[in-house]
Amino acid sequence: MSSIQAKENEETNEQKEEIKKIKDEWMIRPCRVYDAEYSDCTSIQARFNQYFIFGKPLDCSQWKKDSINCYKWDDNKDVAAANELIHSEKVRRRERLLPHVRNDVWQKRKEPPKDWNKPLPEHMLKEYENTYLNLKAKELRGEAPPSFDVPYTGGCTIL
Repeated sequence: MSSIQAKENEETNEQKEEIKKIKDEWMIRPCRVYDAEYSDCTSIQARFNQYFIFGKPLDCSQWKKDSINCYKWDDNKDVAAANELIHSEKVRRRERLLPHVRNDVWQKRKEPPKDWNKPLPEHMLKEYENTYLNLKAKELRGEAPPSFDVPYTGGCTIL
């Protein structure tokens, strides 16, 4: 093996090790999701909605950066792009959960209520008795014979 091939093998092994070290890789979404979010953010309907809610159009450039970084990661296994993408996802997640964390209106529970699994009231049981969901549940338990539903064909009838 020549020294050039040995050097290339070393570099690829280092890259593989570096790729294995990426923490929170599970946070990276499929690239088409970032493309769709950017497209949605920049659409005329979204711009009108942003103007109505916030009084100005929002900055959609982060979605575009995330899309570019995602493709760099997918195509070239660019570790820096992956880390930048993960950082962006963490910031997005933090912003989404911030209102929940700052909530001081409702007292957070430590455990479910003691009677969380008590039986439903009689009037609700009577309403549930003749529902499609109850019929299918009985079929699955073997308490009722299977019914044959007419498959939906997607057409409509105009009379």
